[in-house]
Amino acid sequence: MNISILKSMFIQYPPYIIDLMSYEGIRNLIITSLLIVCFLWLGRVLEMDKKLKMAKIICVITLIITASNHIIDYNNGNWDIYEDLPLHLCGITNLIMCFILFIPKNQKLFEFLFYCGFWGGLMAILTAQINDYDGSMFKYIQYYTSHGTIIFIPLFMFYHLGYKLSNFSWLRVLVILNILMLIIMPLNFKIGSNYMYLVEAPDIKNPLIFGEWPFYIINWEFFILILFYLSYLFFTKTKT
Repeated sequence: MNISILKSMFIQYPPYIIDLMSYEGIRNLIITSLLIVCFLWLGRVLEMDKKLKMAKIICVITLIITASNHIIDYNNGNWDIYEDLPLHLCGITNLIMCFILFIPKNQKLFEFLFYCGFWGGLMAILTAQINDYDGSMFKYIQYYTSHGTIIFIPLFMFYHLGYKLSNFSWLRVLVILNILMLIIMPLNFKIGSNYMYLVEAPDIKNPLIFGEWPFYIINWEFFILILFYLSYLFFTKTKT
């Protein structure tokens, strides 16, 4: 069956874009930032076992909200393989974040979550685009919860749970990210999806997104390299 015919069988909601400079965008950024800062501060006054317990509870809550989102979409006929597989960068890091504190310590997973979760979540909040937005408050909250926690959890692990960034971690994560892109890009062309926005740029106002395909992806590579490296310098210096 033709891919376009398959897509037409599902309910399609247009993306809901929130301009950062609007009242809504500024309000959401402030609320999300304050919550992250408050929980990071709370980690300073808790004992180690309570820190870990709090972080795990947040991961479980995020997992429940994420799973509920998929279930609701499926029941409403609004779930399809072209939009809802966890193959966007934020979806991948969200999945890692939900389970990382329940498995043996894994340095590579942490570093991937740290760089990609922090910057992916931050960009998603600064240039918010809620795909398949059905107008419900749950969808709205789920978007900011899933993206806020992929910023918060790696920072909490770094500052309060003894996780560190190893030498050249920024470069290793960049290589892994490119390997993922090489896997996901042909899948996009095969099934007609746009995971990680490797087929078409998102329709948002982002100074890092300019040029036509594939040049905007090449531009991303340059900016991601700089952001990852500066992150490594900043966080290793402040941790010391």
